[in-house]
Amino acid sequence: MALILLGLILWTWPHVMKEYTPGLRAGMSEGTAKGGIAVAAVLAIVLMVLGYRSAEFVHVYAPPAWGQHLNNLLMLFSVALFGAAKGTSHLRAWVRHPMFAGTILWGLSHLLVRGDAASILLFGGMILWAVAGWVVTNRRQPAPAPIVPSVKKDVILIVVTLVVYAVIVLIHGLVGPSPLPM
Repeated sequence: MALILLGLILWTWPHVMKEYTPGLRAGMSEGTAKGGIAVAAVLAIVLMVLGYRSAEFVHVYAPPAWGQHLNNLLMLFSVALFGAAKGTSHLRAWVRHPMFAGTILWGLSHLLVRGDAASILLFGGMILWAVAGWVVTNRRQPAPAPIVPSVKKDVILIVVTLVVYAVIVLIHGLVGPSPLPM
């Protein structure tokens, strides 16, 4: 579980360094900062995955029987929110921080089906990161930029969401517990 914690720290720090360590970020060029953040994010994901897969199972709670079905539905919305983050769909116009909202839904949906300590640390840690990021971003930029939504972008978002969701289900079925009910 130490690798999960290290991965969470490595994930969180670059995402909030602009707010909490501005002098360090100010000393870097934009390209260097983005490159460093990208490397840290990939390394953080690798550490979290390795830590999660190698963690000893410590039972904390029994997930509800209906959790898998709600998980699958929430994950569909989570994928849509991730997709909406950079677009001009109506979903993007309605949700100020779709990436953070998608991460929160992702974490909550997984906690509906996984009741072990490693899951609570990983998914709960990512939920905390998203909530903190939401607060920090709102403090840094109180007024959102206006978005003019487009029906064409809505259709594109729906198609991309369904394709990405199907790919996630297929990959998840190959490398992890199957998200589909047995």
